[in-house]
Amino acid sequence: MMIIGVDYHPSFQTIAFSTGYSRWFERLLAELGFELWIGHPAQIKAKRVKKQKYDREDARLLLRLMRENNFPQVWVPNPENRDLRQLLWHRHRMVQMRTRIMNQLQALAMNEGYRWKKKLFSESGRAQLEKLALAPWASRRRQELLELLDRMNPTIEELTAAVEREARKRPEVLRLMTHPGVGPLTALAYVLIIGTPTRFERGKQIGTYVGMIPSEDSSAGKQRLGHISKQGSSLLRFLLVEAAQTAARIHPDWRRRYMHLAMRRHKNIAKVAMGRRLAIKLYWMWRNGCEYSPSLGFGSYAGQLGTGHGVK
Repeated sequence: MMIIGVDYHPSFQTIAFSTGYSRWFERLLAELGFELWIGHPAQIKAKRVKKQKYDREDARLLLRLMRENNFPQVWVPNPENRDLRQLLWHRHRMVQMRTRIMNQLQALAMNEGYRWKKKLFSESGRAQLEKLALAPWASRRRQELLELLDRMNPTIEELTAAVEREARKRPEVLRLMTHPGVGPLTALAYVLIIGTPTRFERGKQIGTYVGMIPSEDSSAGKQRLGHISKQGSSLLRFLLVEAAQTAARIHPDWRRRYMHLAMRRHKNIAKVAMGRRLAIKLYWMWRNGCEYSPSLGFGSYAGQLGTGHGVK
């Protein structure tokens, strides 16, 4: 539903519309030949001098910022990029739905005293699940959950194959896939969401962009750190943490770093820290145009002489 209000006057009309989505408006401007600039809302708000906010004053502020060449423009992905993101989100949501169905089937088996875990979804485990004597409604629930699972598996496989095809088309995605734990899904999502490495001057900015740094409220020389900010793409954060855990399982160096952090802090904190480290590593691989190498240094300091304490 779109709500439109019109304030009519003989000499001019003011029209305001309310809707939760703006893609159609962006497409309309593109069809009409207008160049669309999207600004950073927090930075625009910081540039407001008057403590007055209404639509006409906001328009004046935007006009002034553009005339002064001071408009905080943000990067906007192209239509192809956005459509491919829908592929990633669709697969992600379908996998989540399948996981919920599998968890419900596990609960049904556990209520009958069987704890099969992953074996439940093997051929023999499923046969044993179907043989369980259940009450009428529980039996119907089991049957319909299994039917849903059977319908979702081919769909997820088809979406996974589509992701792999799109990943093979992009050299930068194939380069990122050489890192331990990084597959086509994580690498493609990273390239699509980051857009281009030239948007960021340093690797640490990647951690801020994806929301994997702690929030901070420090004052008077006392540092107060909170939970991670979670600003940015939740899908990319999830994939980076999952890929970092995979790297920790298969790569000795990543396993050692993860165990060190988990013993010092908490395993959840260690997972996020390793995910942030992976995001920075992928940034430098992409920016430098190189594949993964355990002995390769990353960052603006790479190749420079210095000690372990940062003193040159």
